[in-house]
This record gives sequence, structure tokens and C-alpha cells, in this order.
Amino acid sequence: MQMPTILRSLLAAAALAGLLAACRPVPSAPEARTGSDLGRPALAVQALTGHMRRGDFSAFARDAVPPPLHARLEAAWRAGRTRWPLDELAFSDRLPEVMTALAAPDAETTLAAGFDRQFANATREIRAAAATLGLFGVQYVEHQGDFSEGERDHYAQLVTAVAQWAAKAPLGEPALAHAAIPRLAAAARAAGPTSAEGIAAAGMDASLQRVGAFSLEARAVLAGYGLDLDAALDGAQASLQVQQGDRATVRLRYTLAGSAIDTVLDMERIDGRWYLSDYLRHAREAAGAPVDGQPDVPATPAPAATAPPEPVAAP
Repeated sequence: MQMPTILRSLLAAAALAGLLAACRPVPSAPEARTGSDLGRPALAVQALTGHMRRGDFSAFARDAVPPPLHARLEAAWRAGRTRWPLDELAFSDRLPEVMTALAAPDAETTLAAGFDRQFANATREIRAAAATLGLFGVQYVEHQGDFSEGERDHYAQLVTAVAQWAAKAPLGEPALAHAAIPRLAAAARAAGPTSAEGIAAAGMDASLQRVGAFSLEARAVLAGYGLDLDAALDGAQASLQVQQGDRATVRLRYTLAGSAIDTVLDMERIDGRWYLSDYLRHAREAAGAPVDGQPDVPATPAPAATAPPEPVAAP
């Protein structure tokens, strides 16, 4: 595996910010598993942001969808039909390959040599490539793909922010790469088997814990390159815009690599809990039709309610 693996792993970690959309398994703290407040739209967004901040992808998947849908996703995961919510990320189809390459016994030597041969001190070329990829990435999310209007707006801002970061980041600096490669390799090895077969056998929750823990080290590496995802998550603010019955919109604002991200999220209430509409749509597509033919919606709609905008800062 040549050095593009490292660049893909770094950019895939950067794409984790899009879910706002393992070195060893890190179990959720008891309060994180039982204390999520999904009863109000802005607080539901805060709960998901908090899970991302802790690298607890398993808790994120649990709170992003209703329990019946989560069970269907777990079954689809074991059957190999989906890797949701990882499917939401850029390069998700390459994740097992990337982590396997990083976990190889000779990864440090092989990947460092590949970097020196192809990318060392190639600052101008890397920055030009980042600018080009950013331009085409924005055009893609704005005009192609299965995205809602909200997703197109959010992802276009994300792609622009990451491309602007990459155009200035020291991605061709040998000293940084030689320090980053062993850290990522150690984290990938500690994650355990991440082949397609391995993650299917482990199941959704265990695999998401592994990948989430790996992401913590990847995020720490990215911070050394000037992309501080922890700061972006810490500074995220969610505020209720409009609530009408079982539908609501929440404004999400955060700063990523110096770029202000400002987007509006559509939400819906099911059985008294609020969920992001786009995540529900993708998760339902990933899980397939319910076996019993029953939709994952409440039998009786909750009464209509309105509330004034209320800012909420993510933990």
C-alpha cells in the first residue's frame, strides 16, 4: 500500500466533522449511555455532537435513530449490507483497507518510504491538488449525489473548509509525517481486525467503538497539522429555529479550521424523541424494509408544540 493511504486516512478523519451530516475500544461512560436528552431538538443535536467529541460512535448510532431502526441496522451490518453510520463519511468504503494497511507489521517503514518518495516537500503540488479537489468536491455536493438541500449546503461548506485547510497545511513536511505514521499505525493495530469480514462478525456496536477510538488518535494527529476537530466540536452551537408539531429546524454553527460553518438541520420527532431527518432517511435506506412491515414511527402523533429559539452549546 503506497503513501496515498496516509493522506486518505487523514482526510477521512477530517470528514468525521460531516457527521455534525480504533486504538482500543472505549466504552461509554454510564452517564453518556443513559443521560442523552433527545426530548428537545437542540439538545438532541447536542447529544450527537457530544458522542462525536468523545469518539463514541456506538452511542452516536444509538441516539441517531429510533430503537427499532437501530436493531434493523445491526442485523444489516452483520449481514454485510451496510456500514451505517460510517457510510456517511467520505472514503468509508476504503476504511478497512486504510486501517489494514496502517496495521501491517511493516507499516512504519513502508509508508514512511512511500511518503519520502512521493510527497516529501512537495508542498506546491499538494496545495494545488487540494484546491482542485475542493473545487470539484463543492460542485459534486451542490449538483450530484443523493443529498437533501440541507446536506448540500452543509457539505459544500465542509468541503470548502477542509480544502482551504489542506491548501495551507504542512502535508508535505517529512518530520510531521514520520511522527504521524507510527501513531496512526499503533492506533490501527490496537483497534483489532478491521477487515470487511471482521467488522461484520464483530457487529455494529463493537466495530463502531473500535473505529471511534481510532478516530481519537487520528484527530490528535490532524490537530498537529492545524485541523482541530475537537475545537470545532467543542465550539458547536445549536439553537432551535422553528418547531411545529413533530417537525423542527435547528441552526448549527461551528468553526472548522478558521472557517465559519452555519447550517440549518431538519428534525423530526418519533415516540417523543428528536432525530435528524437526513440521518433517518439514510439509515432507513441502509437498513432496508422492516421484516414485519411496520414503519418506525409512533402509533399516535405527539401533540403540536412551539418553542422560541434556545441556544445550546455542545459539550
